[in-house]
Amino acid sequence: MTKQDDGRTPPVLTESAGRRGRRRAAGIYGVVVTAAILTAAGSQLSTAALTVAVVVTLLVYWVAEEYAELLGEHVVDGKLPGRRQVRAELLATWPMVSASFGPLLVALLARLAGTSAVAAANAGLAAAVVLLVWHAWSAGRAARLGGWPLVALTSVGALLGIVMILLKNVVLVHLH
Repeated sequence: MTKQDDGRTPPVLTESAGRRGRRRAAGIYGVVVTAAILTAAGSQLSTAALTVAVVVTLLVYWVAEEYAELLGEHVVDGKLPGRRQVRAELLATWPMVSASFGPLLVALLARLAGTSAVAAANAGLAAAVVLLVWHAWSAGRAARLGGWPLVALTSVGALLGIVMILLKNVVLVHLH
């Protein structure tokens, strides 16, 4: 990265890094919401209905978050954000929705392979856990972590996934 004459990073470079961070955060959030829905409704809905529920829920969250963000953070001096800014913000956070595609595809393929709807939801949940671990690892690598710090950060992603699985078991065993 180059520095401006006054030593600050040029805004374009900072914005690009910020946008990458938003994309990563949106993807992680999308995986967590996907896992939560698979956990909560995986034993109650068909795989097709579960897939629709996840995608529709994420679309609603995505639009709601961007609406709040654009109005809450970007309305300046009585001006609304322009079409280009709205499009850029929507694109930056689209991974909130698209992060669900992998786990949902795994669930659909498991169901097509003949597993029960519950087993398919569990397969999707397992894929979501793997994706959480991958997000944690890739974030650590992007931060140039190595060794134990990278292992610790990646373990946090794994722990989040394990908590989701434990919550599913608690809900199924103790609340049904």
